[in-house]
Amino acid sequence: MADTESLRQVAHSRAPFSTWFGIVLLFALFGVIVLAVIGPAPRRSDYEETRAKKRIDDLKTLHEEAEKALNTYGWVDKNKGVARIPISRAMELTVAELAKKKPTPGGPIAAPEPQGPAASASPAPAGSPKPGGAQPATSPSGEAPGSPSPQATQSPGSASPSPGNTP
Repeated sequence: MADTESLRQVAHSRAPFSTWFGIVLLFALFGVIVLAVIGPAPRRSDYEETRAKKRIDDLKTLHEEAEKALNTYGWVDKNKGVARIPISRAMELTVAELAKKKPTPGGPIAAPEPQGPAASASPAPAGSPKPGGAQPATSPSGEAPGSPSPQATQSPGSASPSPGNTP
């Protein structure tokens, strides 16, 4: 029985005043810390405006530097003798240089000409007959028996005939 009475006393006993005072003091201390952290942060809408103004100023500075680099003379590397010239002057020089050159006519791309004696000096592929050796018999169409037709050897997208079958 004594055990049940002691349990009742523990359950019904009140916490001392100092415990409650300590809890309230901790909440107050937490509030002060929160205010100290949040207090210096900007609360006005001017913060974003000032950031936008700073970005605009930085962009203006960047454009001014680019204009200066594009429109003035200056040294890139004085020791090597590399200089910078204004872009308009560089365009004038380029146009003058290109005007001096004679334009070459554009035409179809020609296939390379077969080379006579120089071709025999290079090693022949394994499947081709050796120069000066026995040639295989040809069929009436001009192809060797068993050799694939030129249409079968060409890729479907290839429009140019093979150099060996040109008339």
